[in-house]
Amino acid sequence: MVIARSRVLDRIDLTILDTLQKEGRISNVELAKKVNLSASPCLDRVKRLEAEGYIEKYGATLNAAKLKYGMSAFIQVTLDRTTADVFNRFREEVVKIKEVAECHMVAGGFDYLLKLRFENMEAYREVLGVIVELPAVSQTHTYVVMEHVKKDAGVPVIE
Repeated sequence: MVIARSRVLDRIDLTILDTLQKEGRISNVELAKKVNLSASPCLDRVKRLEAEGYIEKYGATLNAAKLKYGMSAFIQVTLDRTTADVFNRFREEVVKIKEVAECHMVAGGFDYLLKLRFENMEAYREVLGVIVELPAVSQTHTYVVMEHVKKDAGVPVIE
């Protein structure tokens, strides 16, 4: 996909982005009404926002517990070496683990922060066994989530 150069977004663009983020299944006609445009110019703006990379994808939010991934944890991962080759090998392997929902390289006292989703502690133990065997992993620290106080609601577009 070729991403066009970004431009300054106006109030209508921001409202379109905010609405689509909250109501991804909204019809173009309904979206056009919300932003006070006719359907055709609204669709043109949505297509332009997609082409410029402001809209990365569309999707549904699934109920993790109903799908047997109701528990989550964060794992700090420290590597025994911090070279480009080690980072690349770790990255190649960690993305293959289905229970790893997110993986972030971080600056600070450890190298990576992983967010895991799993069914129960037995499943957690199994995936932890896989993670500690990843290339160059020397240490992990786990923080099991007890309560989701605030979940990701998307990018704050409009104040």
